[in-house]
Amino acid sequence: MEQTLLIFKPDAIHRQLVGRILARFEEKGLRIAALKLFRPPRALVEQHYAVHAAQPFYASLVELMSSGPLIVAVLEGPGAIAVVRKLIGATHGQQAEAGTIRGDFGLDQQYNLVHASDGPQTAKQEMALFFKPDELFSYERVTDRWIVSRRESPPARPE
Repeated sequence: MEQTLLIFKPDAIHRQLVGRILARFEEKGLRIAALKLFRPPRALVEQHYAVHAAQPFYASLVELMSSGPLIVAVLEGPGAIAVVRKLIGATHGQQAEAGTIRGDFGLDQQYNLVHASDGPQTAKQEMALFFKPDELFSYERVTDRWIVSRRESPPARPE
């Protein structure tokens, strides 16, 4: 079972879209392994987005992510990283496909509602920033047998 981090940015919270967005992941068949509402210290936001520190959008991104509460989640399921990335759509809402979260709810590049890990190593690092190991839960739902066949192997990960 693969796990990935999802962050609901302040714009998703202020626009009251968290429930609708989270429902899409559950409807797809992913499980919630962790969920937390909190206001992160600026240093944590800077650490999380350090890879973008040289980019012109870094300061405004840190400002946005520090401006109010965030909801951080760990989602779990077969191919969870790729599934979540596909469901959220392209970074810029105007370029995101209809049917994706950003395509349906976003018009902007910065106010794009959610952040999702882009690979297994990133997911592991990001989850460790926001959750202690004992805050992550793996469990089986009674509906799991109707979502993924035990015989099915996940598709190969694109390089």
